[in-house]
Amino acid sequence: MKKKGNPWSCILMTDKSMILKMKLSFIAFCFSVFQIMATSGFSQGKIQLNFEKAPISDVLHEIRNQAPYKFFYMNQEINLDQKTSIHVNNETLENVLSILFEDTNISYAIIGKQVILKKAPKKTKEVLYREIKGTVKDVNGSPLPGANIIVKGTSIGAQTDFDGNFSINISEEHTTLVISFIGFETTEVDIQGKDFINIVLKDASAQLDDVVIVGSRNPSRTATETAVAIDVIDVTEIASQGPQTSVNEILNYVAPSFTSQTQTVSDGTDHIDPASLRGLGPDQVLVLINGKRRHNSSLINVNGTVGAGSVGTDMNAIPTSAIQRIEVLRDGAAAQYGSDAIAGVINLVLKKDTGKLDLTLTTGANFSKNANQFEGGSDGEKVKIEANYGLAIGDNGGYINFSGSLSSREPALRNKDYQGGIFRGYHGAERVFAANGGIVAAMTLTDYQTASQELSYLNQDTKDQIAALDLTNEDDITSLRELLNFDADEDELAARGLSRSDFRFKVGTSKLREGKFFANMEIPVGENATVYSFGGISYRQGLAAGFYRRPAQADGRANTPAFPNGFLPNIGTDIIDKSLATGIKGKINDWNIDFSNTYGINTFDITVSNSSNGTLGVATPRTFDAGALKFMQNTTNLDTNKFHEDIFSGLNIAMGAEFKVENYAISAGEEASYTSYDINGNPVNSATPDGLLVRNNFTGSVLGGGSQVFRGYDPNNETDKFRNSIAGYIDIEADFTDKWLFSVAGRYENFSDFGDTFNYKVATRYKLSEDFSIRAANSTGFRAPSLHQQFFSRTSTVFVDNQPFEQGTFTNDSRAASLIGIAKLKEETSNSFSAGLTAKIKNLTITADAYLITIDDRIIYSGSFGNGGDPELTQVFQTAGATSARFFVNAIDTKSQGFDVVISHKASLGDEVTLKNDLSATFSKTEVEEIRVPEKIANAGLSGSFFDGQEEAFLTLAQPRAKVNLTNSLSIGNWDFLLRNVFFGEVTDPDDFNGDLRVEGTTVSDDAIYGSKIVTDLSISTSILKNLQITIGANNLLDVYPDENRAEGTAGDQFVYSRRTSQFGYSGRFLFARLNFNL
Repeated sequence: MKKKGNPWSCILMTDKSMILKMKLSFIAFCFSVFQIMATSGFSQGKIQLNFEKAPISDVLHEIRNQAPYKFFYMNQEINLDQKTSIHVNNETLENVLSILFEDTNISYAIIGKQVILKKAPKKTKEVLYREIKGTVKDVNGSPLPGANIIVKGTSIGAQTDFDGNFSINISEEHTTLVISFIGFETTEVDIQGKDFINIVLKDASAQLDDVVIVGSRNPSRTATETAVAIDVIDVTEIASQGPQTSVNEILNYVAPSFTSQTQTVSDGTDHIDPASLRGLGPDQVLVLINGKRRHNSSLINVNGTVGAGSVGTDMNAIPTSAIQRIEVLRDGAAAQYGSDAIAGVINLVLKKDTGKLDLTLTTGANFSKNANQFEGGSDGEKVKIEANYGLAIGDNGGYINFSGSLSSREPALRNKDYQGGIFRGYHGAERVFAANGGIVAAMTLTDYQTASQELSYLNQDTKDQIAALDLTNEDDITSLRELLNFDADEDELAARGLSRSDFRFKVGTSKLREGKFFANMEIPVGENATVYSFGGISYRQGLAAGFYRRPAQADGRANTPAFPNGFLPNIGTDIIDKSLATGIKGKINDWNIDFSNTYGINTFDITVSNSSNGTLGVATPRTFDAGALKFMQNTTNLDTNKFHEDIFSGLNIAMGAEFKVENYAISAGEEASYTSYDINGNPVNSATPDGLLVRNNFTGSVLGGGSQVFRGYDPNNETDKFRNSIAGYIDIEADFTDKWLFSVAGRYENFSDFGDTFNYKVATRYKLSEDFSIRAANSTGFRAPSLHQQFFSRTSTVFVDNQPFEQGTFTNDSRAASLIGIAKLKEETSNSFSAGLTAKIKNLTITADAYLITIDDRIIYSGSFGNGGDPELTQVFQTAGATSARFFVNAIDTKSQGFDVVISHKASLGDEVTLKNDLSATFSKTEVEEIRVPEKIANAGLSGSFFDGQEEAFLTLAQPRAKVNLTNSLSIGNWDFLLRNVFFGEVTDPDDFNGDLRVEGTTVSDDAIYGSKIVTDLSISTSILKNLQITIGANNLLDVYPDENRAEGTAGDQFVYSRRTSQFGYSGRFLFARLNFNL
């Protein structure tokens, strides 16, 4: 047993401790009193001094001779060799020391007979601010809205308004402003003694002269000086004048080589537009924000669209009001930035503005001949409110900039009245039975036989035949089904008071509502370091529709007991995107250091509404939680670089390391979204007798379960997978002479799932003269298979002879994949070559670049294939418990080649008249050079099912192979005019190759080739008040539409325009108005 301690001992010890403390306190108090008395007494002594330019140490020695003081100080802190002059007569000690140390950095304290000397703290003087106002104009006197004004040596800045005016608060210690504007020479202005300044910027030929972040780690390299093609796009200017409001829309109409296509009736892809660079896949272009890797979407495109089987980055989750400019690197850059950068890199540079509030309201709609499902008028209404506001943090250039937007988009539908089959004769019997008080879900064949006698449009002979049938006889049952299985569309429509317009799909742009917020911040800490952070959150709610479930569909998917006229199911999405990057950058021994962490997560929740689970009949839910997708990425980077001015004509050395973690997850939906039930409401399994399966009352066919339009993810599809990668790189860029630039980069990366890879890049540029340069580059690259491609599955269970079999998409590590011979995914590898020239001739800038990109082991999403009657494959499928399958697989090699050209020119046409012309063009071609079909599939003769001409056409023919953009910007005083014409080359419908082995050798139908078109944009802007700008204009001013769909692909006039490919969408003319208010 433990002994308990004496509780009183603690109290006694505490008392003793308190008594000791009280004694010490009393002694200290008495000592302090004596010290004060002594100080007071000694201070009354009079001191005489007479020194001229003598060391302070001599003065102190004389003071000690006249009075009994001792001086204490630290030699390393106090400099007593300073010369001083002092002349005093009969002064007290305090006065003598005050005079002695007045103009020095020495402070003193008198304690008794002791004088303590210390280094005096620095005196802080009050910082005074003053307001500087001014205007920024070009040489013709035209104001330059959006020009940047920066206090030199800081990050404090402002922007000019639409009239070129600005104001900025500046401390007295700063005397220089730096003024810059895209396309003009940067100017420094001395503001000493000035309260108002007029600034005139000289033309610098083109916006490509801006220093870029992407493509080169040299901190002062401009776009025309780089060894590869880079476009710099001023989003602030384009978003204020043009009709496009999202990042994808802006790039599609401005950037060469960039293509983005809005999808329809494609499940979740309706709400995230696949985008590509140089005709490659959405997952073969890397997206950065402020130079940091952006995470991908959680959605993998598995519907029949451009980019099928790929995972892109949702750039539309970032508000355009947060973006200052976009840099597009059109060249392979995996050796510099890692996976995905095969086609190039898109870097979004965020705003840093402070002391300014921008509010923008944009509204518009499609005023088109084909609006409202070809009835005319207007539809597709859009409203978008944007805000941007920045604040300075501290006095050394710190800032925080906030951006946000709220927007909504109504559907713009482009389909006609449905022209296919809607009702069969037996649906008329159901209508009659229900009208007589019967319950359709309980109808027997005898009920159909009886009710058919009341069908007014059924001739008497047929009625008599039906009445004479013996429904205990199988042959007569078959006869009943044949006699009532006739086209009853028009009669039933009339009887039900319906028309074909009631059975339209919703084909076109889907309904969207979204809110976005983004922030960008930098805070200097000390003289050589800055803490920074940026990130945001966005929410997008989408609502799209699928195919109309018509009663005439023989499989009973329309569930007529619950939906007598069928139904149009909807797919709703809730997409949340979050990101946060934090880091610190500074300088150590002339090395620039950047240490950062970037986190991003995207979630994609799917809800099916106005739908049905046919096996539940009238008890079916109408709304289903179909499950969710999630993707998370966290990247930690340490980057460093140093520029050596004294080596060659400049040498930049950069190196760094990266650690990345990724996570992909699928969550199952509710049970009713994926389950088939028996007649007792129990889930169907291998033990369910055939007699308990739910069948169509009339046809007798077994009904399928799960939610219609999108079957929910089931527990077998659930996954939660992680991987990580470690990388290191070195990037050296040398100007061997003033004319010759040479760069080389190498990157090693190791992935936890597929192993390691090393990639290199060499590039060079040579100045033929001050105005002309040539450049070339060669690089290898790679794209790691995404976690989505490795672990996405979407299978359903079917029962054959009471045995369960799976069908759908299987993972590469599944039993089915192993038995069929599908290898685990590995990285895609690429080899890129580019060569080009740049020219600057006064106000004219030209860049032209040719490229060749070969990709080996490109990952595809295979077609669906069964056993094909092949004995070996039949055995494999039986062993795997499957009836049909699709996989992601490294199966093809491709070659992409093309040519890009960008020409910019700016001219002054008189007082306050400026014309700027930009021409960009791209011409590209992609070919599939080799297809590798797994041996067992090839032996079964199913190569065409594995990868056919349709899948090949999506890669090679479904995107415009030529695109030309001519933009003309005219400024006349306070008026700005924008005219843009974009030529979209022809595309070919992939559906025309469905079932063909290859594209080559297939005769293409004339109506499957959709011809080239020109889309015209026009806008006019002016200031109506000092702080208020108005813009009105149009996208697709001439109401141009693509060629209409091939006859076989319209699905009863629902897809009037192809849903597989579209050069520029098919919503027609869009008219808009925009108000911009700034303070």
